[in-house]
Parts: sequence; C-alpha cells; structure tokens
Amino acid sequence: MRPFSIAERVAHVRQRVERAAERAGRSPADVTIVAVSKLASPQAIEEAVAAGIAHLGESRVQEAAAKIPGLRDLPVTWHLVGHLQTNKAKTALELFDIIHSVDSLHLAEILSHPDRSGPLPVLLEVNVAGEAAKFGFPPGEVAAAARTVARLPRLELRGLMTVAPAVSDPEEVRPVFRELRQLRDSLGLRELSMGMTDDFEVAIEEGATLVRIGRAIFGERTG
Repeated sequence: MRPFSIAERVAHVRQRVERAAERAGRSPADVTIVAVSKLASPQAIEEAVAAGIAHLGESRVQEAAAKIPGLRDLPVTWHLVGHLQTNKAKTALELFDIIHSVDSLHLAEILSHPDRSGPLPVLLEVNVAGEAAKFGFPPGEVAAAARTVARLPRLELRGLMTVAPAVSDPEEVRPVFRELRQLRDSLGLRELSMGMTDDFEVAIEEGATLVRIGRAIFGERTG
C-alpha cells in the first residue's frame, strides 16, 4: 500500500475540520488550518501549498530562519507557533506575519519594536492546565496582560493560544479548550489557537479558529 501524498493528507484534514465544525454548528470557513512545517522539506511545503494550504507554522526561529527566506515567493502567511526566546525576538519580527506564543509582558514589549513598519498580530499563550513544563500566562493573569499588550504600539492583540496536555483520549482536554474559549469571550477577542493533530477536532468543537496541524499533513517527524 502506497503512502498517502501530502495533497491527500490535506484533503483528509479538511474533511475532518469540516465535520467537526458542522457538529458544533459552526462554519468550516471560520477555522484556519495552520500546517506546522517543522522539519518538513521545502518540497513538502510547496506540495502542501499547491494543495491549498495558505498558512504555515514554524516552531523554532532558528529553523525558520534557514527555511523561510527561500520560500518567500509562496502565497502564504507564516505563523510562529512555538516558544519564542527574547533573544530571538528581533529575528522573529523579520520572519513571521503572526506570533501565537507571546507568553510574557517582557516579550511583548520587545516585539513592540520601533523598526517594524506595520502592526504585528499576536496571541497570548495561556497555560490553562498549569503544567510546570509549559509556557504561558496563568489564566488569572490573562485579563491584565491583555490590557497591557493592547496598549503597546505596533502590536495587534487578536486572541489566545494554548498547548493542551498530551493525553490518550482527546476528550480529556475538552475542559482545557472550553476554559480558553470562555476566557477569550470574556476579553472580546476573536482568535483561539488551540488543537493539534491528536486533538484538533475537539478543539474545533470548543471554538478553535486556528488549528496547528503538523503530523496529519506532513507525516511523522524524524529529529
């Protein structure tokens, strides 16, 4: 049996997104697939774009810096979805169109950079489950952080992001996604970046507007 092509994987992910949205009474058009291209080759990325992917996500600034400049002709929006160290923030500003993982006010202040010509869309990362190994604001600090970030020049606060705990049954993280949606709603923001290959359907049912999908599109990673 031959392996699925990237185009076939993209089509299958789209079908799953559509079904999850319909179960929740939502329009599939309200959910953006961010294909996480970490460790994917330029050829694989080009195949995904040819299959209709318009949003690409990278987790590591160093890897993205070696990859994105050679793919600048692609008609895509580049998302930083991984942890951003403050010493790499200036490079991230040059590479990405939107940053999902603003996890401190100090980082937000650095991203509010006078050299950037236009507003940078950002999301605040929230550690909903309180995992010690995860980054992000505690839920109780998000409202104050959002008010501060909204006042910073050259940043456009669009929403919230979380990385749910790794579990065998995605139903176990439904409360995490629901809490983030309720928090987002209380702040009057639009975007909810939540859900990855193993749990994105539950995330969509709970209101995700951006789903970060790597393995289901590009296959298992090595490295």
